Amino acid sequence: MALTVNGEPVPNDLINEEFQAIKAHYERMARVSCCERDPEFRTYAKDNLIARVLLNQEAERRYPEMEAGAVTAAVERLMAEHGGRESFFANVGLQPDQEHLVVEDVRAGLRVERLMLDIWGPEGAPSEEVQRAWYEGHQAEFMTAEEVSALHLFKHVEKSEDREGIYNLLRSLRRQALEGADFKALALEHTDKEDKLVDLGWFKRGEFMEEFDLIIFSLDVGETSPVFASHWGFHLAQVTGWRPPVPVPFEEVQATVVERMTAEHRQAAVQAYVAELRAKADIRDEADA
Repeated sequence: MALTVNGEPVPNDLINEEFQAIKAHYERMARVSCCERDPEFRTYAKDNLIARVLLNQEAERRYPEMEAGAVTAAVERLMAEHGGRESFFANVGLQPDQEHLVVEDVRAGLRVERLMLDIWGPEGAPSEEVQRAWYEGHQAEFMTAEEVSALHLFKHVEKSEDREGIYNLLRSLRRQALEGADFKALALEHTDKEDKLVDLGWFKRGEFMEEFDLIIFSLDVGETSPVFASHWGFHLAQVTGWRPPVPVPFEEVQATVVERMTAEHRQAAVQAYVAELRAKADIRDEADA
C-alpha cells in the first residue's frame, strides 16, 4: 500500500475516487483542461484523505465507546432516509447480514461529529459590530444583480428561404432606429409576438436565453443592438435603462453573514487541528519515496 497514516493503509481506490471528484470540480469551474494539473489534484486528494484518517483516529482514541442508544437511533434515521431497511440495503449494495458494517460506519461518524464539536469550541453569534465589520470586508459578495430594461423586436423564421429577407428587414429597421426613429413604434409594427409585448421591463442575467444576455448586457443605455439570431428567429433590441449592482443592506443578509462567519471559524479550527495531528503523525507515501 503506497500511503499509510500511523500504520493505517489508505486504499488506492479511495485516493483515485477523491482525485476524480476534485478534478471534476475544477473542470466544472472551467479551471482545468485535460491533465496538466493532475499531480496537483492527486496531492489534494491525498491531503484530504490524510485529514479524514487522522480525525477518525483521534475520534476513536478520545471516544472509544459511544452510547449504544445513540448509535441505534442514528442507524434507524439513516435507513428511514433511504425508504426503510430493505431499500437502504438495496441502495448501498450490502446484504442485511452486513448490518454490522453499517453500525460501525455510523458509530465512527458519531465519534467524528463529537470531535468536531470539541474542536469548534463553544460557539455564540459574534457581536453585531463584528458582524458588520465582516460584512463590509466582504461587501462584493453581497451585491444586487445588475439589471437592464430593454425593448425587443422579434421575427420568426419558419422557412430557410425567408432568412435573408427577414434579416435585411431588421437591418433596415436598425438603420432607422440609429437615425432617430422611435424603436418602440417600429417594434410594435413589425414584431411577430402575438401579445405585442415589446417592452421587457427590468430583468437580470439569466432570465432570458444566453444569446440574448450576451448582446443586451454589452450595450449602453439608448444603444440599439445588431441583428442577432436564436433558434427561434431574428432579434433586434434597444437598452432603455441600467441599474448597477448596489450593496444589499446588512439587515437583509445578517443571517447569512453569521452562517458564513461560523463556517469560516469552523473550517479554520479544523485545519489548525489537523495540522497539529499531522505534525505528530507517521505518514508514509511510497510514491514520494
